Amino acid sequence: MSKLKLGVLISGRGSNLQALIDACAAPGFPAEIALVLSNKADAFGLERAAAAGIAIAVVSHRDYPGDKPAFEAAMDVRLREAGVELVCLAGFMRLLSPWFVGRWQDALINIHPSLLPSFKGLDTHERALATGVRFHGCTVHHVRPAMDDGPIIAQAAVPVLPGDDAHRLADRVLEAEHKLYPHAVRLIAEGRARVDGDLVRIDGPAPELATILNPPL
Repeated sequence: MSKLKLGVLISGRGSNLQALIDACAAPGFPAEIALVLSNKADAFGLERAAAAGIAIAVVSHRDYPGDKPAFEAAMDVRLREAGVELVCLAGFMRLLSPWFVGRWQDALINIHPSLLPSFKGLDTHERALATGVRFHGCTVHHVRPAMDDGPIIAQAAVPVLPGDDAHRLADRVLEAEHKLYPHAVRLIAEGRARVDGDLVRIDGPAPELATILNPPL
């Protein structure tokens, strides 16, 4: 059975990219990374991909000053040339236009460090602490033109502990992200997560969240 071909878009260190690289290297995982693309040539994630023997590309937004459509068109060409079927945003720090989102309708996903729809945008951990929530977490969702919007595929919750600061909370959420993103990709690659209007329906049994975040020894 052929594997789903992923394109991963990054701008920085690529820790979620590494989680996907590790997942794809496991026997039986139903997806493989066809291309890692960055808008920054010095993104450390490119080194992670190269070390794993994965094709890399750089399409710098600085090469297209004031011309976002041309920048996104160049990315689109690279992704399609690589045979990408699902685009995974992993710390890609550029807002995508409705045109690009539409080109990859229901084949473009993102991971966000909050339990959406709460705390869209930046500084999610600081805002979670400031509001006194008892649980925080992360979300994998299909991308829509509005920022941090779209049908939710999977979420992981982590407790907010006494004495937490933004850094400690961020570390706990990031650990959850590294487990949740491959889990969501697996559901899509197996054809079990399907978009139904504004929702994602999961076909068949899905592992309990506690099992995903705390796998049995």
